[in-house]
Amino acid sequence: MTPADVVLPDGYNQTLAALKVRVRDARVQAQRTVNTQLIELYWHIGTEIRVQQERQGWGAGVVRRLADDLRAEFPDMTGLSYRNLQYMRAFASAWDDQPIVQQTVAQLPWGHIVTLLDKLDAAAERDWYAAAAVEYGWSRNVLLNMIMNQSMQRTGAAPSNFARQLPSPDSELAQQVAKDPYAFEFLGLSGEVAERDLEQALTDRIVDTLRELGPGFAFVGRQVHFDVGGDDFYLDLLFFHVEQLRYFVIELKTGKFQPEYAGKLNFYVALVDDQLKRPAHNDTVGILICGSKNEHTVRYALGRSDSPMAISTYTYDSLPPAEKNALPGAEELSAAFDQLEPGTGSTSDG
Repeated sequence: MTPADVVLPDGYNQTLAALKVRVRDARVQAQRTVNTQLIELYWHIGTEIRVQQERQGWGAGVVRRLADDLRAEFPDMTGLSYRNLQYMRAFASAWDDQPIVQQTVAQLPWGHIVTLLDKLDAAAERDWYAAAAVEYGWSRNVLLNMIMNQSMQRTGAAPSNFARQLPSPDSELAQQVAKDPYAFEFLGLSGEVAERDLEQALTDRIVDTLRELGPGFAFVGRQVHFDVGGDDFYLDLLFFHVEQLRYFVIELKTGKFQPEYAGKLNFYVALVDDQLKRPAHNDTVGILICGSKNEHTVRYALGRSDSPMAISTYTYDSLPPAEKNALPGAEELSAAFDQLEPGTGSTSDG
């Protein structure tokens, strides 16, 4: 009788499923343990090189010899090159608090740590990106993309009324997903585009859009229809945040922010709260993403809004570097907007 012919007892499949989960979890834990041990080893090698350089004046030639001797002793071990030893020394200098195994960075693969060392000089930035990479499981390429797009500086930067309209800690959580600006360069657009074209491009590249919005977002729909006493309304984009348990209404405007945009977004947030929100859900949040904004106008508009909302901007241009350099910077544009006389009634899209 072969194993396939055995009559299985009751509960066998459930036991098998539970054991499969246990084996998978153990394998993942073993991989993490091995990685942590390797990172700890690299940190100790780097610390020793650093100490000897400070005490004995070790130069590049001595470190090269050290790399050769270590590789000769451990020929089956990769990662002991002179270049890698230099990274180990930089690693030990960047994270010089002991024990290293208790720090978030020790949970990252070595390639991630090298990326952090290559691209970031400030300790606070390295720690922020290391923590985010661990929490959200970023690959090395995603980590690099987040750094190049300055995700840390943009996260939570959009002006909002969350502190007033949402209880703590909900207000802090909502603020952390409100970036300014949103980076939509992956759309491959340039020049002026219609709002519908921008909206279509974002939904066509929904995976990239969700990555830019941040972890936890799920796409619900585009041009979501609402019937209000026979009047038809369509909100641009609707998302649900699975961790915060709330809807996010996102409205797109390609021009400069106007106060009436906040009123329209407030209306859409109220519709979602009334028609889609369930008792287990938290308050719906609105985010208006526009081409540009005057911070003073935004503050006035948010101050009178009854719904939690944030006002952000976006970038998507893929212009050649020479053409980009010829454009005015964000600070110049902001200064120009602030020079507009109050009460002029200007509606220029800047």
